[in-house]
Amino acid sequence: MIEQYKRVYAEVDLDAVHYNMEQMRQKTAPDTRIMGIIKADGYGHGAVQIGRELETLDYVFGYGVATAEEAFILREAGLHKPILVLGYTFPYAYEEMIEKEIRPAVFRYDTLDELNACAERLGKSAKIHIKVDTGMSRIGIRPDESGLQFVKKALSCEALEVEGVFTHFAKADEADKTSAYRQIDLMSQFIDKAEADTGFRIPIKHCSNSAGILEIREANMDMVRAGITLYGLWPSEEVSRDSISLRPLLSLKSRIVCIKEVDAGGQISYGGIYTAEKNMRVATIPVGYGDGYPRGLSGKGCVLICGKRAPILGRVCMDQFMVSVEEIPEAEEGMEVTLIGKDQDEQITMEEIGALSGRFNYELACNLGKRIPRVYVKNGRITDTKDYYKDFG
Repeated sequence: MIEQYKRVYAEVDLDAVHYNMEQMRQKTAPDTRIMGIIKADGYGHGAVQIGRELETLDYVFGYGVATAEEAFILREAGLHKPILVLGYTFPYAYEEMIEKEIRPAVFRYDTLDELNACAERLGKSAKIHIKVDTGMSRIGIRPDESGLQFVKKALSCEALEVEGVFTHFAKADEADKTSAYRQIDLMSQFIDKAEADTGFRIPIKHCSNSAGILEIREANMDMVRAGITLYGLWPSEEVSRDSISLRPLLSLKSRIVCIKEVDAGGQISYGGIYTAEKNMRVATIPVGYGDGYPRGLSGKGCVLICGKRAPILGRVCMDQFMVSVEEIPEAEEGMEVTLIGKDQDEQITMEEIGALSGRFNYELACNLGKRIPRVYVKNGRITDTKDYYKDFG
């Protein structure tokens, strides 16, 4: 391991990207393409590195991000596939987006007017995807007559090209799919009406997210959006895990920096909320909530040492926490510790940590901080690293 990464590092398995994508590919129709969602720096895994793996897959249409800046980073890294900004884009970004062929989601009239004017000024055509609100009450046009007028307006803009139309499921990750099917019906009826009234066939229709890919084949349409499952994580506890296998990309590793004997009656960590009932061996791990490791694991979570679970004692501090190694006599200072991932026959998943800490796996992955270097592994060897050690601001 890289010496300066011994305190803590996240290992990202790039082979698992391909495994998970192939698993999802088997759940989609042959002519349905997949968009890889790599917003929030690839859910904390590294958008550029994940994108480079997806760039090689012919069934991957492109990438979904949340902001224009996320899209610009991908272009600057040399990724060429189409990029869709799923949220609202502010006007300052229009010119660069058009120049770099980045698609915005559109749902406001002023966006149509300003984007069209910008594209005309540049002498270019701007591809857009119209966002439809079928049940999230977040962003998007309504699937009614007002929405139909918006589609007509978009089609009338000479410098805009309507490439796609999409919506987003609110409850596809629940066991009861009634809401999701209602959204599919609303979306399908709206698209049929829009295409019939305008005589224009919208090339790419998409509504399915990770949960939809796994369980709602009827929502395939022209494209699906693979988000959390791309990273080997599950959309929720209610989604069936019987029909697909996923491999988590990320493992989180650290080292034991101190082992000491704590006498019976000794208190551990802030507030002294844990009191040793007997003499015990306690190990200190140099990671804390300042790294994005949840403080909610205080007195609840475990780590893996020598393939065995070591329970967290007392509160997780900003930069350190303590665990019991009383049942792991072979534990020594300098030994590797697994905070997330596998060690021999034991495994700690993001889902487990999320349930214990009051977070959920999406949030946990996104919150792993800049103090944690990422180490990218493919075919058993390190192919890339990413850290912020020289980010002096």
